[in-house]
Amino acid sequence: MNHLSLIIKREYLTKVKNKSFIVMTILSPIIMIALVAVVAYLSQLNNDKVRTISVLDESGLVQDIFKNSEKTTYHILENISLEDAKNISEETASYGLLHVGKLDSVESASMHIKFYSEETPSLTLISSLESKLEKTFTNIKLQQQGIDVDLINASKIKIDIAQESFEGEKTSKLDSFARLGFGIAAGYLLFMFIIIYGNMIMRSVIEEKTSRIIEIIISSVKPVQLMLGKIIGTSLAGITQFVIWMIFGGLLMTVVSLVIGINLFDSAGPQQELIQLASEGSGFNFYFESFKTALQNLPLMNLIIAFILFFIGGYLLYSSLYAAIGAAVDNETDTQQFLLPIMMPLILAVYIGIFTVIEDPHGTVSTVFSFIPLTSPVVMLMRIPFGVPLWQQLVSLLLLVGTFMFTVWFAAKIYRVGILMYGKKPSYKELIKWIKY
Repeated sequence: MNHLSLIIKREYLTKVKNKSFIVMTILSPIIMIALVAVVAYLSQLNNDKVRTISVLDESGLVQDIFKNSEKTTYHILENISLEDAKNISEETASYGLLHVGKLDSVESASMHIKFYSEETPSLTLISSLESKLEKTFTNIKLQQQGIDVDLINASKIKIDIAQESFEGEKTSKLDSFARLGFGIAAGYLLFMFIIIYGNMIMRSVIEEKTSRIIEIIISSVKPVQLMLGKIIGTSLAGITQFVIWMIFGGLLMTVVSLVIGINLFDSAGPQQELIQLASEGSGFNFYFESFKTALQNLPLMNLIIAFILFFIGGYLLYSSLYAAIGAAVDNETDTQQFLLPIMMPLILAVYIGIFTVIEDPHGTVSTVFSFIPLTSPVVMLMRIPFGVPLWQQLVSLLLLVGTFMFTVWFAAKIYRVGILMYGKKPSYKELIKWIKY
């Protein structure tokens, strides 16, 4: 393996000095930040718009509940017909007209309420109006039945079940969301890294094969050394590119925020209003403390170490398969028949992680797939935040490493023969013959 370091260095320098690599390393954060800036700017324009809503309340029951806010102004119309109200709304360019007709009873209120507008109204706005009207008519109905609404509101009791393990460790509902968030982020990052840089390795092998450079290289280097050198060298180039994206993207986002005056970190809109309402509630501090507790309960050291080991193991496993595919074909078009069996376990792992781990992280399905090497890098990373015994992590990691070593041997067999084969589309039957050589 004395040539391995030279191959790694060659692959790394070849990748990072490539013009397309340099251009995409610089342009990708710029394009991404530009898209975010455009979306933020358009969102800001949309949210700076003040909507004027005309209200015609012929029932006389709800017109007092509409209070002007920063983004919405209510224009109360009185003692006019519906047609006149429509004309006034159109002449004043109102966003719409809310009409509450005369009511025979509170129960029939829904049949006498309509919203007129030139265009389709905002779903958030309609939901807000419905919420206000529902609450008001419900209180009126209760009062008609002789029920004290204030007494009912004062009698409401909020229950939040405290959670604690048998060992005395306190947890909360937010723990599951924090753990799931880390698991999904880790699994998705590995998924994208494998696809992006696995394809890069495959294309690199195809390019060298079609240019016949590989025939010269293979005369002095063993195929397994060449394959491992390509995998590790390309991985290091990918990590370099990823780090540059993070640093350059963060600096660029800060500069754009300061220069343009748009807060790219701020998601203005209906979600922001909901957050503001939640912060005004009496339980906000409780949930904030619960969230801090959830972060503290995460096994950070275990997560970091496991993430590094499973990330490297999973990437090397799939990269060896990508390299074998690149050696078996002459162009990217022929790779499609071999990529599907590789992509299926990855996609399956992501779906199992999202739909199964969150519901039952220690169930049979989650546990079994966290041991299968082709799915364990993703599924195990999603399970670990929920507390996985150390022996299960070690067994899964050993199986992953063992499978990687077998896959390297398996891929090297294909690589050894495939890199010198030209002009023939290989089949699965042909690949089996190459392994036997």
